[in-house]
Amino acid sequence: MSMQPDGRKLALLQMLAGAVILGSNGLMVRFAGVGATVSAFWRMFLAALLLAALVHWRYGWQRLPRAAWGWIAAAALAFALDLWMWHRSILLVGPGLSTLLGNAQVFFMVLAGAVFFDERISMRFLAGVLLAMSGLWLLLAGDWQQQGSDYRWGVVFGLGTGLAYAAYNISIKRVQTESGKQLARMPVEQILCLAAFGSAAALALMAQAEGTSLLLPSWQSFAILLALAAFGHCLSWGLISRAIAVLPVALVGLLLLVQPTVAYVLDVLLGLANPGLRQWAGLAVTLGGIFVVGLPLKR
Repeated sequence: MSMQPDGRKLALLQMLAGAVILGSNGLMVRFAGVGATVSAFWRMFLAALLLAALVHWRYGWQRLPRAAWGWIAAAALAFALDLWMWHRSILLVGPGLSTLLGNAQVFFMVLAGAVFFDERISMRFLAGVLLAMSGLWLLLAGDWQQQGSDYRWGVVFGLGTGLAYAAYNISIKRVQTESGKQLARMPVEQILCLAAFGSAAALALMAQAEGTSLLLPSWQSFAILLALAAFGHCLSWGLISRAIAVLPVALVGLLLLVQPTVAYVLDVLLGLANPGLRQWAGLAVTLGGIFVVGLPLKR
């Protein structure tokens, strides 16, 4: 069944709004003043508690189909790995660059859409992806040999984030597909809540393996991480997950490139990055690629 034009427009708006909110997450991670695994754990644990309260008071809990539990586990593990790598990348190369690198997910999302969801990839879409990724290359291009090992590990972790990020998005879409077979469609908040609890548990095990304490140093750190959980995770992923349920996987992957664009602009505004002509050109080309893909909102 094809989506109605109004439904497509709403999903695109939800997707863009969620991606814009996600673009501020890197700054909150940086300003929290704690280690990568610690900030990742508290983000997911606090988000899970907030989502559980919302589900309990607004929707009520629904039974999850047996087939969906495996995808919930996959989503939980994928997002735990995503945050484990991404938060390290943020601390090593900065919020803007790490977010840009993590959005290499667009390649994996396009491939998954074609392989697992039988989505056709048009020439216009491929042109948009090429433009967007060319823009990101312009933003990131630099002399690799002149950078230290911390920078290089930050880049590696950022690119690894992209693979885990795509796996999370695909798993959430599959959970929604399985739960959608029920007579009463499961609220997306319940799906996100279960995945968040699973991610928090996985991150707690990672912290234990590292010998890292999960205690927070101050109430300021707690307040920043609570904001990250409430807005950067619950609100943003609530919007994005609703859009994921109806938009093609490949289009979701491309629209998420709005996230690193916002992150980079915030870095510039706060004096954390000093872009030249090449970087501004890259930003313009990236936005151009997103625009090319989003043009035809109605048939």
